[in-house]
Amino acid sequence: MDTVTIDVASTETTNDARPEQQEEQREEQRVEYDFVIAANRLPVDRTVNSEGEAEWRRSPGGLVTAMDSVMRGRDGAWVGWAGDPGQAPEPFLDEGLYLKPVPLSVEEVADYYEGFSNDTLWPIYHDVIVPATFKRRWWESYQRINRRFAEAVSEVSAPEATVWIHDYQLQLVPSYLRELRPDLRIGWFNHIPFPPVELFAQLPWRTQIVHGLLGADFLGFQRPADANNFLDACRRLAHLTTSRKDCVSYTPEGGKRRTVRAAAIPISVDFKALEALAKTPEVEARALEIRESVGNPKVLMLGTDRLDYTKGIRHRLKAYQELLKDGELAPPDVVLIQIAVPSRERVEAYRELRGQVEGTVGQINGVYSNVGATAVQYLHQNFSREEMAAMYLAADVCLVTPLRDGMNLVAKEYVTCRYDLGGALVLSEFTGAARELNQAFQCNPHDIQGLKNTILTAVNASATEKKRRMRALRTRVRRHDVQTWAQQFLDALQAAPKRPEDA
Repeated sequence: MDTVTIDVASTETTNDARPEQQEEQREEQRVEYDFVIAANRLPVDRTVNSEGEAEWRRSPGGLVTAMDSVMRGRDGAWVGWAGDPGQAPEPFLDEGLYLKPVPLSVEEVADYYEGFSNDTLWPIYHDVIVPATFKRRWWESYQRINRRFAEAVSEVSAPEATVWIHDYQLQLVPSYLRELRPDLRIGWFNHIPFPPVELFAQLPWRTQIVHGLLGADFLGFQRPADANNFLDACRRLAHLTTSRKDCVSYTPEGGKRRTVRAAAIPISVDFKALEALAKTPEVEARALEIRESVGNPKVLMLGTDRLDYTKGIRHRLKAYQELLKDGELAPPDVVLIQIAVPSRERVEAYRELRGQVEGTVGQINGVYSNVGATAVQYLHQNFSREEMAAMYLAADVCLVTPLRDGMNLVAKEYVTCRYDLGGALVLSEFTGAARELNQAFQCNPHDIQGLKNTILTAVNASATEKKRRMRALRTRVRRHDVQTWAQQFLDALQAAPKRPEDA
């Protein structure tokens, strides 16, 4: 619940007011909330409509999709970057949610976001699939922006508010925020893997990141292995005492100690809402249109990913290409739709990946497509939630084959949309989802022959076998939906030790 409800945009401090009046006006403008979210991005994107007017629309990102139903009906604030470099917009309300933008300059976007977050941390946290880059200038920017986020969160947090910080871009915010506001209850959740200590140790600033995270009361991870990796880093790199689920951190004064808890609480999807969407006549009709648009194949396969080197798109295309070459699959009986959502296009590794993927798609279609029967339908664009539900409903086989992924909500979205118990899920064992969805057709995407065999097994499985597997998968996702995830996290945060203990 918000403790003060004021239209910030309509309340301005006048320059000719006396100092005490200015202070009173600033206090009147202060908006504080008992529940605050902090993430790299706001849950909305600024767009320009057909009439040239700027408007805000919900972002299609996985974090926003997951948190949307959690925040629905809950008064709170969300702190994040608005997506455009330069001066930040004024705070505003969106469907009852108070949004406080954090400014980033062009240089800061390049150094903090594209640089340290996505060219240093992302590779390390994803098994160094591509080499990480270490630049001191990027690290300095990362520290500066994390402190800026902490200050913004502090400004909108009511006394003893609950703050939920998200993801790898904001790993220093917990400690900075605790310095500013020791009264707050602070949680942090990692949406991506946390690396083994042998990889994490490569970071020149590894100890600072560990201590940054230890400003929180509770740290949530996707898998038990991720939580254990963090505790291992605390013990081996920061020389702290740890237990199975706790890490003991000492306050700067040295006379008190704090117990910070870390545990796995895997994220999920809004099962009820997504299933209801898939059942709408419009989505069902669109699913039929999609199948017809690609020639009504006997088997329609779907891959949908951000265009990222962690997603295993190249491995998937290679396996499909070899199945076509071997004569195991052939259009028009089989068609693959590969959606590659644009991502981080200013980062060199991503530009190279796009060229490689599009080159492979061109090779496959050049050799194996016929007039009116394309082997791969490649789509480098974003799609609405409704369109994706129709895609899931249309696809006989969904290929979710990342080389490393914290969770991968595509797998859970596909399962949720298959209310008809049709379809088959081919799932990489290197996703967080694999631990929960053990009735999927699991594979090692590094093993191309094994991946080919798994795809064929899924394609050729009987209808009875597919229904049995899909029923079990849906039961799991239904029982552990996004509301369950959020409640488990918040319960764990509230149960975590709050006050420093005498050492």
